[in-house]
Amino acid sequence: MPNYRRALVLAVFILTALYLLSGPRSPPPITSQRRPTDTPKSDGDAAPYPMSTGRPNGPSKQETRLYPPPRQRGDKTSSSQQPITQPLPKSLREQLQYQFPYDLEGKFPAYIWQTWKYTPASGEFADNFRAAEASWTEKHPGFVHEVLTDQAAVYLMRHLYASVPDVLEAYNSLPVPVLKADFFRYLILLARGGIYTDIDTTALVSTTDWIPEEVPRSTIGLIVGIEADPNRTDWRDWYSRRIQFCQWTIQAKPGHPVLRDIVATITEDILRMKKKGILKNGKMDKSIVEFTGPAVWTDAIFNYLNDPTYFKMEGKNITWEAFTGMEIAKKVGDVVVLPITSFSPGVQQMGSKEPDDPMAFVKHDFEGKLLDVDPIQHN
Repeated sequence: MPNYRRALVLAVFILTALYLLSGPRSPPPITSQRRPTDTPKSDGDAAPYPMSTGRPNGPSKQETRLYPPPRQRGDKTSSSQQPITQPLPKSLREQLQYQFPYDLEGKFPAYIWQTWKYTPASGEFADNFRAAEASWTEKHPGFVHEVLTDQAAVYLMRHLYASVPDVLEAYNSLPVPVLKADFFRYLILLARGGIYTDIDTTALVSTTDWIPEEVPRSTIGLIVGIEADPNRTDWRDWYSRRIQFCQWTIQAKPGHPVLRDIVATITEDILRMKKKGILKNGKMDKSIVEFTGPAVWTDAIFNYLNDPTYFKMEGKNITWEAFTGMEIAKKVGDVVVLPITSFSPGVQQMGSKEPDDPMAFVKHDFEGKLLDVDPIQHN
């Protein structure tokens, strides 16, 4: 009997095992169905756009991000990257206008700029310049008064004109110190404004008294004086223009169009001569007066006064005849022209009066330029 029971238990066990092993299996996990063309590619041969669209297959809550619709292979505009359009290069004058905008209604900056071989702090600074240099500080308390050496001027120009490389190249290419001194005055006034004055000038009157109080400063952007008014038939033997504006003392607001024009003109001339290989002492095709001096300065002022962009032109152009024989200041647009006595008192010609005259503002001793010029000299 015990053997019968053992046999029965063993039979039940065998049948149960066979039933479990041969019974139905659990269904495989659900996987998304892909077409052969949807097979993911490796990074090396990835398609340029997603191969799946809409929502991914299957109800998984983890995959809920929407994909962009498929791009059409025939659409060249959407399937290729568009090149970035490079802006057209601006002209030199446009670059200068952008970098140094002109604000007529702004104030004249309280700067006084001078250049020389040495600063007043140096023992090499000439004694005959000390009183003249000090007069500008004495007459203008509260102004920033800078006397820059040639090397300091180079560093300042690098800072101010780094974004206008043509101007910087032109300035650094000038072969004669007097040319750089001339060019510097226009460059510093264009960028910073204020007063530029030669080291051998003496301030007789504060700049606040150059213009009558009833004339609003918000209508003035440039103040210049007459250097020469030679009322004689042989004036061409002595001067470059019938009316010549001086550039040893200038007051301006930054960005003034006259300064922009003369900086561009001189820059273009420098680079032209450099390209021709004649930007050398004794080889240049312009004299200093015509290149960077009072002749080109006078031309820039007259060009501005006759430019319909800035002035409503009625009748004939403004010429030297509008300024000859002046004894008081004259305002044309935003430019004030002072009579010859204002910046050239005591020259005893061309109607200039003495330094004690009420219209005498600056006295020029004509020493700085002559000392700084070697083979080439101003007229």
